[in-house]
Amino acid sequence: MRITMIGTGYVGLVSGACFSDFGHEVVCVDKDKSKIEALKHNVMPIFEPGLDALVAANVRAERLSFTTDLAAGVKGADAVFIAVGTPSRRGDGHADLSYVFAAVREVAEALDGPAVLITKSTVPVGTGDEVERIVAEAAPGKGITVASNPEFLREGAAIDDFKRPDRVVCGTDDEGARTVLSAIYRPLSLNQSAPVMFTGRRTAELIKYAANAFLATKITFINEIADLCEAVGADVQEVSRGIGLDNRIGRKFLHAGPGYGGSCFPKDTLALLKTADDNESPLRIVEATINANDARKRAMGRKVIKAMGGEVRGKTIGVLGLTFKPNTDDMRDSPAIAVIQTLQDAGATIRAFDPEGHEQARKVLTDVEFMDGAYEVADAADALVIVTEWDAFRALDLKRIAGILKQPTLIDLRNIYPPQDVISAGLRYIGVGKGA
Repeated sequence: MRITMIGTGYVGLVSGACFSDFGHEVVCVDKDKSKIEALKHNVMPIFEPGLDALVAANVRAERLSFTTDLAAGVKGADAVFIAVGTPSRRGDGHADLSYVFAAVREVAEALDGPAVLITKSTVPVGTGDEVERIVAEAAPGKGITVASNPEFLREGAAIDDFKRPDRVVCGTDDEGARTVLSAIYRPLSLNQSAPVMFTGRRTAELIKYAANAFLATKITFINEIADLCEAVGADVQEVSRGIGLDNRIGRKFLHAGPGYGGSCFPKDTLALLKTADDNESPLRIVEATINANDARKRAMGRKVIKAMGGEVRGKTIGVLGLTFKPNTDDMRDSPAIAVIQTLQDAGATIRAFDPEGHEQARKVLTDVEFMDGAYEVADAADALVIVTEWDAFRALDLKRIAGILKQPTLIDLRNIYPPQDVISAGLRYIGVGKGA
């Protein structure tokens, strides 16, 4: 199959590289000349473990290429995937589809024959109908069909998620489009790694939003249970394990912390809420999830202040982890932003380290001193706060940390350390959802 991927952001680049690794011929198209030039020199625009090696291998095999020339990129394509950004629109939180629609029109006009045009960007229900209208207007009679194929990739584990997914969702009622999508994903069926389910296009669009909203709700639920655990003297990790062992509930996304962030959950829950409001079908649980998560991030900053006696003015606080999760450099809606800003508003000086996030963090944080490692952050600080659970922070020399902190206080917002281990090292421990 000849595949064209429009957009070399997180979804487009990972998907294009993985499709080429399946043996398909893939052309990735992007308007950003500097990004395309960098990719031609195997310089990745994002941090994703294993992506640079995967791209390099498939470029060498001449299955993967990059261009800014859309007309050349779509020539002879069997399938064109739209993987451009759909950021939250200012004012109402709805997904901004202007990039999607502009790409669709340009692709439809440039295609030189029949093809399946597939939205891989996360788009609200009914977007495929508008895409179909644009195609009919821009390229009547070309035989272009429209389908939906939402992505379910976790940053930091995207390649494995793509190659060994829980499921692949394809939204189309067109038999020709179904045949093309089946051929594209046939390599997954060879090792029976995932079911490829076909649905109506609107159903596929809603599956993506419903999945993310449910996971966001699960995170927010356990975070609120953590607050209750602190109030009544229970342990949220044991509560989480106790309910997670129930197969109807499951263990994943039941880890209490400072709230969810990233490129998907915040904008997708807002977009789903807007769609629900537009259709007079309110989603009150999703609305409560959004509000609770927004409040939680600054609440974690206040938790740090409380742990330091209620006053941080003039004090130095060390922060470990800035990205919204480990194994990515993504700072979008990271809880660390709100935590740090809350501490700065209270007069604290911030010193921080993240294994991959400094470059992106500098774009959204001011007056933060970025250090080269965890011990440099802790040296002479009044407290140390773990915000993101990078592996590099899981086996720190706690006695060394206790010896170099000005005040021996560890505030573990991800519960990665057993309290007794921290206490035995000579540190005061504050976790999340840990009763006295």
